[in-house]
Parts: sequence; structure tokens; C-alpha cells
Amino acid sequence: MKEEIKRITERNQRVETDKAWETSKTRRFIIAMMTYLVIVFFLWSIDAPAPWLNALVPAVGFILSTLTLPFFKKWWLRKTYPK
Repeated sequence: MKEEIKRITERNQRVETDKAWETSKTRRFIIAMMTYLVIVFFLWSIDAPAPWLNALVPAVGFILSTLTLPFFKKWWLRKTYPK
């Protein structure tokens, strides 16, 4: 019984840690920077004009989408699981 409780406690801790990472600003920043750099490389490789500037569009779009998702999640939860 004690071993089972220990496994459940460890699992809960892993789940909480994973959730903290998924919602962290650090993760959002890393993904935005990776997106920016990949798009810069792509735009540069096809000789698009101003790749450093134009690559901001998808990176900023990603950041904006992560800011609006909590709002939509709350709305969806209220509509799907009313009290």
C-alpha cells in the first residue's frame, strides 16, 4: 500500500511539473525564438526581402495565440461543463 501511494505521489509530481513547463513563459519564449530563427533561415534561403523583419510575423503570431488560449479555454469549459 505504501509503495502504491509513493508511485501515485511521484506520478502526480511529474504531472504537475509537466503542466508547469507547458504553461511557462520560458517555453513560450523558446518556441517563439526557434520559430523566428527557422523562418529567418527559410526566408534568407529563398532570397526574400528583409527576412529578419518578416520572420517576426509568425513568431509574434505564436505569442499572441498563446496569450488568447487561456481565454478561449475558460470560455470552452464554461460552455462544455456548466455548473
